[in-house]
Amino acid sequence: MNVLPSASERLSRHDRTTTGLADEAADTRAALHPGAMASGQQGIAQELLIDARLGRKTRDKAAIADIRDGLALWRLGVSLGWLDIKLRYRGSALGPFWLTLSSAVMVASMGWLYAMLFHIVVRDYLPFLAVSLILWQAGIGGVAGEACDCFINAERTIRSMRMPFTVQVIRTVVRNVIVLGHNVIVPLAVFAIYGLWPGAHALLSLPGLALWLLDGAAACYFLGAICARFRDVPPIIGSLMQIAYYLTPVIWKPSQLGARGWWLPLNPFDPLLEVVRAPLLGTTPSLLIWGAALGYSAVFWLVSWRVFVRARPRIAFWV
Repeated sequence: MNVLPSASERLSRHDRTTTGLADEAADTRAALHPGAMASGQQGIAQELLIDARLGRKTRDKAAIADIRDGLALWRLGVSLGWLDIKLRYRGSALGPFWLTLSSAVMVASMGWLYAMLFHIVVRDYLPFLAVSLILWQAGIGGVAGEACDCFINAERTIRSMRMPFTVQVIRTVVRNVIVLGHNVIVPLAVFAIYGLWPGAHALLSLPGLALWLLDGAAACYFLGAICARFRDVPPIIGSLMQIAYYLTPVIWKPSQLGARGWWLPLNPFDPLLEVVRAPLLGTTPSLLIWGAALGYSAVFWLVSWRVFVRARPRIAFWV
């Protein structure tokens, strides 16, 4: 069975050519002042080439400055992310809620089918499936897919103006947060139907969501730079995420493995999913789960940081 596409993948198919307000402004300036734009691009290229030849400490400082300046422009990143969603659904009656509707149909159909296959009571299985599927499609899987195109989709902006790459990272993360927010309606509806509310216990998922934001940004720095250089990587990432979808307890419960589930903590996606899913289902993640999630995240941040520091001066040439 093929893995169903993530919510962000279905969203991006509507308008893959939309690159936001900054891109349109860049095109307007290029049309009005082509000579100035050409000289500006040469100046940016020369500055980046100089940065690429500097030592490691200098590149580290430049990367830190990029993040600092990008965070100072967080309002621009949020506006661009929101604008991407609006432009992709202009002319649509329901807008992003088409994603919510399709996700609801998917959860309902898969819930009844897999409940019969696994011999599980629908009342116990459907809330688990609704939360897991939405968190995977609009969260982990969606961010992994869009992180690959983080810098590629902003090609015209990166080439035409000197702007911190962190702005594009914020833009991508905000776009996926909006998609996740629309799809949260589905598990809430399932909770309402079966009267299974996690209550205040759901607030324990907020630290996990904060960890997801940091991991999403790290994925944009890492995959965005790698995929800008090697255009064969996005299909590879898609295939790996397809395998991870089946190896991670999304459509099946960890309890179904019993004693054979000792290897689950070795899957980095399992603890990352569990720190958010468990509180929403009324349970508390164990210290082992939190330790694994923080450990995997720390390693991922370090790797992403080194890749971004190394690749940052060259991204403008790769996109």
